[in-house]
This record gives sequence, C-alpha cells and structure tokens, in this order.
Amino acid sequence: MYSNENYLLDLLVEAGAVDFGTLDAIREQLSPMDSVVEYLINNGYMTGDYIAQVAAVNSGMEFVDLTQFEVDPSIIASVNGEIARRVGFLPIGDDGFSLQVAISDPFAMETLDSLPQFLGRDVAFFVASEAELQKAIAKYYPEKKTYAKGDTESPIIDLVDTMFNDAHTMRASDIHIEPMEDRVRIRFRVDGRLVEVANHPKKLLGPIVARLKVMSTTMSIAEKRVPQDGRIELDLKDGSHIDLRVSTVPTNHGESVVMRILDKSALALGLPQLGFLTDDEATFDRLVTLPDGVILVTGPTGSGKTTTLYACLNHLNRPDKKIITAEDPVEYELSGINQVMIRTEIGMTFAAALRAMLRQAPNIIMIGEIRDGETAAIAIQAAMTGHLVLSTLHTNDAPSSVARLADMGVDRFLIASAVRAIMAQRLCRCLCSCKLDGQLTPKQAATLGIDISRPVKVPRPGGCDKCRGKGMKGRMGIFEIFQVTDDVRGLINSDLTSAQLRKRARELGMRTLREDGIRKVLAGRTSADEVIRVTTGDAS
Repeated sequence: MYSNENYLLDLLVEAGAVDFGTLDAIREQLSPMDSVVEYLINNGYMTGDYIAQVAAVNSGMEFVDLTQFEVDPSIIASVNGEIARRVGFLPIGDDGFSLQVAISDPFAMETLDSLPQFLGRDVAFFVASEAELQKAIAKYYPEKKTYAKGDTESPIIDLVDTMFNDAHTMRASDIHIEPMEDRVRIRFRVDGRLVEVANHPKKLLGPIVARLKVMSTTMSIAEKRVPQDGRIELDLKDGSHIDLRVSTVPTNHGESVVMRILDKSALALGLPQLGFLTDDEATFDRLVTLPDGVILVTGPTGSGKTTTLYACLNHLNRPDKKIITAEDPVEYELSGINQVMIRTEIGMTFAAALRAMLRQAPNIIMIGEIRDGETAAIAIQAAMTGHLVLSTLHTNDAPSSVARLADMGVDRFLIASAVRAIMAQRLCRCLCSCKLDGQLTPKQAATLGIDISRPVKVPRPGGCDKCRGKGMKGRMGIFEIFQVTDDVRGLINSDLTSAQLRKRARELGMRTLREDGIRKVLAGRTSADEVIRVTTGDAS
C-alpha cells in the first residue's frame, strides 16, 4: 500500500492516532506480508482520509478530497489511462505551468522522480486516500476506455504499435531499440541478420521505453539503473497473437531494449520442416525414437537448437508417452507435456529439476541446456536407467561435445555408454522462389572444395517484393550428425583429442556442416555464399 509503511506508522504514533503497544499487538495477529495500515482502516482505528492527511502534512504536499469535485474531461484526456492505472495517479488540474496530479503514496520517490519526465512536463503532487484514488481512477479510466484522439501519449502508442506490426510483417525474430548519442536506432533481426528500419529523435527514448515497460506489466517504469526483464503479449492488426521477451540494460546513452519475438509457429514444426535432406531426416527420426540414451544438439546461440528440440518433442508427443522438460525460461507452452521452469534464485537449478523429474516416471526428458557437471552426470544416469534424454550443449561441432562433457567431469566410458548421437547445427538463409539460374564461380568452388572442370549449375539469389529484394527468405538448418556406433564408442574410450575424434568420425562417414551445406546448394535450397558464410569455422 505504502512504499515505507513503517515510516508512516511512526508518523501516526507521533500524531497521537495510535501507540506502539497497539501496533505491536496488531503485528502479532498479522503475517509479515499483511499491511498494518490496511488493518487500522478496516478495523475502525482511523479513516483513510486521516492517514492521507498525515502523510500529506509530513511530505509537504496538500491533501485533496476526490469526492468533492469532478475532473475536467480535457484533463483526463491529456493522460493515457493505462499509464494512470499502472502507476496509480490521477490528473486533477492544470494551471498552465504544471499538471496537478493526485497520488496516495507521497513517499514513493521513484514515482515522484519519474512521472514528470514521462509526462513531459512539470507536475504538482497532491495526496488522496488510497481507496478514493482507486475509485476515481476506475471512474475516469475504465479498463476498456477508448482514449481521445488528442491523447498526448497516442503518438508513442502508435509508434510502438507500428513497430510491432512492421516486425511481424518482416518476419523479424528480434527488435533492438538502441540509444545513440543523438538518436534512437531501431533494428530488426531478420533471417539472422540485423536490419536498420528507423531512427527517432533522442527525446523519444524515455516515452518509448516507458510504454514498453507498461505493456510488460512486470517492469518498473521508474527504475532505470539496473537491467530488467519482462514479457509482452499482444494482438496485431492482422489478428495474429505474439509474445515478446523483453530485456532492458542501462547504457551510457540511456536504456537499451531488446525484444525476442517468440514465434509460436515453431510449436507446430516437425522434423521435415527443420531442413533435413531425406537421408538425414530418416537417421535423426530413428535416433530420437530410441527408447533410451542421450541425444545432444549443439551449436552457438541463435543456431536453432531450441527449435529443433521443440520439433523433436512434437514428433514424440503421444498419449502413451510421458514427457517432462526443464527450461530456462519456459518460452512456449506445449500441450500434453509437463514443463518445469528453472529458477536458480530459489534453488530450482537444472540439476535439482532433473532429480525431481526422475521421480515422476517419465519416458522422455528434455533439458534446456547442460551447463555443469552435476546436470551432465544426472542426465547420463537417467539415460542409463531407461530414459530418453534430449538436451543442448554450446560447442562448435558435434565430436567436440565429448571433450566438453569430459571437462565437466563425466567419465568417458559413461559418455560412450549413454550418448546415442550428437548433432551440431547452424541456420542458413533459404533462396526465395524468385531465384535465378546460375553456376558456381571458381572462387566459390575452390572455397567449397568442389570440382568445376565442368560447369556446376546452381541457383543464385534474385530479388522480389516477397524477399524485399534480397533474394533470400526464411531459414533452414544444416546439420552434422555424429552417431555413437560401436566403432565410435571405442574411439571415445581411447582418449582421442577432439580433432582426432572428428577426423576418425569423418572417416567413418560423418558429414560435416559444410558438406551438408554443399548438398543443399546443389539441391537449389540455398546459395554458395550463404553456406560459406555460416560454415567459416568448419572450413577444414
């Protein structure tokens, strides 16, 4: 109710309205989360108006009785009601110099400091009782109110709404709002690459960020000194519903905001939509339908690992299977699957969640990421006791995951016994349907190691309205599947280095990321330059 209730109670004692003995007796009846001030009001010790008057006198503000007058509609229309409801204030007058605003907590310094900046003008604060203030806010700003065309916040609301609709139209995966020295830069990440789409005056940074914080419902408008995280759900003009994960970080030029657009269409993906060629799809299908063992998906951040895991879960989700996941965070809700949110601040780590999940008798376990030796050891144990475990690792290629697990403290003989396959992946852009006829250049062929003693015909990017003239639209995976066969188990147990293991795996038939990319170039799915770009580290 009040940001500093103990201070207010001291003021009430000083005013003679109550004594410390009574307060101590009341506290013994209440839980630590209950408000003593609310108890005093509800049990007739004093009125809300009296408490507001004491708070006003001791904060140097005037008390206002909101039941005694009507607020001019033009004053109400000058402020966005969503902001008023969220922050808890009511505009009550305008003297031409400052906007007069009623609040109930004159000790909330964050509100006092931030509201003038957010409203873009000087503010004169008045104190009203909490109950009367809430009634007045509900009266003047009902939940479904349509604000007047002259609403001062409308341009910011329209700007943010347009940004969301444009990002959806362009199929962006992220929205970046970046404060520069003299402007605010807006960039979208489309098919893995950042595209600058707008620049706004620097003065709009505060209102834009505040609008996003209000929409997220869990972020503080006033707090600008520390990073914050939130989530936004909204309906777009075309009827689409999207979720966004919001992150703010203070920088030297103001708060930077990045919003990840959580594309729910990923929930409907199956294995065929990931980009496999027919033989690799059959191999991966066989691997993920094994009754037990560990299947790992590896790659850097943004390589599509989580999407692949969700596609696997969709493929495996049947009435006769019990599936449990441990995720940080749970980004999508999957029907028919038990999902556990990782919360390290209360001890719900991946390892703790995994231990608990094993007591739930699952057939299939998905761990968002194996980050430490404890989680790795439990995952291996689960696989060896009859569970299929799906998870991710941050390694650049598939064979080096063996060394990564060994570095975490997992014995190599356990890795050889429990791991069924490791798949590295990257995302590359697909050729748009406007692709043109072409052939490999000598430089491309040399880089990819392709013999062009005869011309090799491959499509090249064109350009149309659908791909915004880029020639590329959408993304697909390229894959490196490292199967742990009997021969490979012997190699793992022989303490080979990652480079040696990779060399032997290739001799046994493993295709590298670049080799899979080359197959997709020759199949007309992507361009040679795109495969070269995303497999630079795989050139050997």
